[in-house]
Amino acid sequence: MSLSLDGRVAIVTGSAHGLGRCHAINLAKQGARVVVNDIGADDMGLGSDATPAQQVVDEIKAAGGEATAHYGDIADWNASKALVETAIETYGSLDILINNAGFTRDATILKMTEQDFDDVVRVHLKGHFCPSKWAMIHWREESKKAGGPIYGRLISTASESWLFGTPGQPNYAPAKAGVVSLTMGLAQLGARWGVTANVIMPRARTRMTLKGQMGAMFQKPEEGFDNFDPEHSSPLFVYLATPAAAHISGELLLIWGRSTSVWKRPEPYVVFDTEDVWTVEELHRHYGPHFEKREPVTDGFTVRAG
Repeated sequence: MSLSLDGRVAIVTGSAHGLGRCHAINLAKQGARVVVNDIGADDMGLGSDATPAQQVVDEIKAAGGEATAHYGDIADWNASKALVETAIETYGSLDILINNAGFTRDATILKMTEQDFDDVVRVHLKGHFCPSKWAMIHWREESKKAGGPIYGRLISTASESWLFGTPGQPNYAPAKAGVVSLTMGLAQLGARWGVTANVIMPRARTRMTLKGQMGAMFQKPEEGFDNFDPEHSSPLFVYLATPAAAHISGELLLIWGRSTSVWKRPEPYVVFDTEDVWTVEELHRHYGPHFEKREPVTDGFTVRAG
């Protein structure tokens, strides 16, 4: 199968900086026509500015590619619909949606404000939901017209924190858990139309990862290989958008530096049975000894590179 994206149309949300910018530029290098979406907010999710998205569009065009900018809020119902419509009206179709936009406002639950919780969950989770809704509606209608499978690639962005959480991100980590669950459901729904949906967990240096308790880990090294250069993670996003990846869907993948991995779905690793019904005493008989052998929960603030 081909790795070319010639003639394909892609949307990348939050593509004025960091990973999103890499995705937009690399998709264009592969032949895609790209809608560069970015509201132009700062690293705290505040404000708006059309300049950054337009700069990426100009960069793509200067290299011989095709791109257009969209400055709407991807977590807004109508703006996200307009984003999908921009791709269709400008280039005639929509083949690829990469949900990437996001920001962080870190604090423990003891200090986090309601606004900081709502805003971060909104941009990450609802910001995946809204564009995905309109893209899936479009692909369903295209499948009806075609009378069978069509081309559709949906790629979501998550983080390892979705599974175990982090004490300093009680907004971001749960939002990413929602992104994983949402995307797995979309993979099942889209299969009937030929649409794939996957989740990638990139470890990359962005405005978001340079902040907070783990910021030091993501700093660019003075010498040696740069594990967290976003250019190392972006190729997996582009690959999943190609015709060659038509058989890959419903997967959870991690990439950083020179490493990439496929993650298993959660599954039980020990099962207890009872001969009658469960009681508190019977549960304690099984669970008590088992969990005494488990590693204790740590404070969660230890930073490791891999």
